Amino acid sequence: MGTWNSRGLRGSVLEEMINFTNQKYREKNLALLQKVPTPITPVRFDKESRHITLAYFEKKSTVDYIGAVQGIPVCFDAKECAVDTFPLQNIHTHQVEFMKAFEKQGGISFLLIYFTHRQECYYLRFHEMIHYWERMKAGGKKHFKYEELSSEYFVPSGGGVMLHYLECMKKDLADRDKRGEQETAFFD
Repeated sequence: MGTWNSRGLRGSVLEEMINFTNQKYREKNLALLQKVPTPITPVRFDKESRHITLAYFEKKSTVDYIGAVQGIPVCFDAKECAVDTFPLQNIHTHQVEFMKAFEKQGGISFLLIYFTHRQECYYLRFHEMIHYWERMKAGGKKHFKYEELSSEYFVPSGGGVMLHYLECMKKDLADRDKRGEQETAFFD
């Protein structure tokens, strides 16, 4: 069990943009996605502000968001990065394993990475994440660089939302169809 003494992504710009986007998607009947709460056991409270100041994680969290888009099961995690190099240590093994299992069951998994200094969000496709992850596990780079990312998968704004990540998901699905893959080769 880990100790909790920070607010993590809670209140972050990225989380606020995603929550706003998800609400708009729900209002337009495009998707139903929700934030997955991280279960904690409170240990210490600030009596004046009535806030938890120390707590323990009950168990490891899986991903930040889960739901369905037009009948397709979807899960994703949101990450922020303040530089052009994204450290893979920010993706945890239990998250990768959950996303693998989710994909194996026919769902779509991805990361939304917000490069705060550029104010740009990237849709990191599952198979792209696995490529970087396996490269690291094989003794390669423990990060990937902004320059390595495909320009097609930077998340646009539009349709009344700040992060129209469904546009990238549509491309992801089309690319999967073109490859004729079900993205399960790495499960064997």
